Formats: sequence, structure tokens, C-alpha cells
Amino acid sequence: MSVRTQGSAPEERIEELPDPAELLARRSGGRGAVDVRTLTRVLFERLAELPPDAPERARVRSALIEINIPLVRYAATRFRSRSEPMEDIVQVGTIGLINAIDRFDPGRGVQFPTYALPTILGEIKRYFRDNVRTMHVPRRLQELWVQVSGAMEELTVTHGRVPKVPEIAANLRIPEEDVRACLDAGRAYNAASLEAAQEHEGGLALLDRLGYEDSALADVEHRDMVRHLLVQLPERERRIVMLRFFANLTQSQISTELGMSQMHVSRLLSRILTRLRTGNSWEE
Repeated sequence: MSVRTQGSAPEERIEELPDPAELLARRSGGRGAVDVRTLTRVLFERLAELPPDAPERARVRSALIEINIPLVRYAATRFRSRSEPMEDIVQVGTIGLINAIDRFDPGRGVQFPTYALPTILGEIKRYFRDNVRTMHVPRRLQELWVQVSGAMEELTVTHGRVPKVPEIAANLRIPEEDVRACLDAGRAYNAASLEAAQEHEGGLALLDRLGYEDSALADVEHRDMVRHLLVQLPERERRIVMLRFFANLTQSQISTELGMSQMHVSRLLSRILTRLRTGNSWEE
């Protein structure tokens, strides 16, 4: 592939551009190293000259992608604190790079990295917002998390320790409440199963460590009130109530236990329950 230099005659050509792999090897340093910005500009100039159906467009476009992959990796490092593999983030960022290449207009006088970086970051942020999170987090907190994460890294290097919430808030000039909310939201990417075993908890699942509502709690006051009333009953009537409602005996079984007729047991229970319901003490 050959490229004309800007301002040269149509027939004047510069040296043949090597394949993308060779370009990447040469830009690593040393004699003959290629300046990425200059090469990017030259390739865009060549791309603008080619008609839409020219076979060479695909080769020039591939070269632009290959030599600007380091820009994608630079953008991806801003998200290295996330739980996603770095290579997945780079792949998503590469989509943003390709979109930037297809939309870039060299005639506007803007450097390609300046134009492409926001597009790459936007594609990565969209990926995290739409595909990674299993829990919905407000977009404002998602965007703020990027700033908080960057401030945490900077302050960690400065102080040699993990920064505290007030330090992060002061660095970003935002309220501490926003930092706390952002830290909680920034970690809320995946919902853990309640039945999943936790290694640091000896294999216990989260469900095994959660409390539950005791259905008998609602009856605590009632039992206390009944106990207060029961102690006011004569011994025989108290025993009848205990046998009927605590031992779950039938009236026939109670009559056999106490040596009285079932009818008498029934009448006594009726009188006892009437007294208990009204909250009055037993009277002969």
C-alpha cells in the first residue's frame, strides 16, 4: 500500500506502508520506529482518497485498528477494578475504536486519540451498564463510580494505604454521602445466590446465616396474658385448661383423667373460657 504525502503531486508517492503487524513491531522503539499519531494521520488521509468500493479500504482500516489498540488498552485500565476480565473490556473498547474510525473526519483538525477516547470509554461504560450488572444502579452513581475509583487509586499511591471516605470526598469535592452510596453501588454488579456456599464461612450458604421470623412471636403477649389469668383459676379448672389446650386431650379423655362426666367437663370449659375472654378472675 502506498500513501501520498500532504501537498505532494498526485504521482508522488512515499514508501510502501508495511502490514499492521510490522507497523506494531516498528513502533516499539529504536531506529525506524513509527510515530503512531503521524501514521494514523497518514492512514486517514489515504482512507479519504479511496472510493467506498475500493478493496484497499479494508487493509487501511485494519491498519488503523491495529496501531490504535494501545489506546483501547489505556482506556480499559480505568476499569481494572471491576470484576470483568480485562480482555473482555478490551474487546468491547475495540468496538468503540472501530466506531470512532468509521466516524472520524480528519478535516475538522482534531487529533484522532482526542476524538476516539470518549467513544471508547462510552462503549465500555454502556457494556457495564447494560450487560454486566444484574442489579439496577442509577446511571448517575455508575458514572460517579468511575471518578471515585480513579480517586481511590490516586490517593492509595499518594498515602500508601486505602483512602477513607472523607479523603475521597475532599479530593472530588462531593458530599461523603455520595461517596458511600457510590461505593455500595459500584460493587453491586452481581447478585449472589442465597443457596451458594461461602468458602470463608465454612461452606455455609447465605440462607443458613439469615434470620427468620418466628411465627410464635405474635403470641407472646397472648401467652403472657393467659398465664396471668390461669394462675387465678382453682386447681381443678386450671388442670382442665392445661389438659385440653396444652396436652391436646379430648373432653372424653379429660373426663376419664379427672373422674367426672364429659358433660360436666364441657360445662366447666365453657365457663372457664368465658371468664378468660373477659379477663375476669375465677369466682366460684
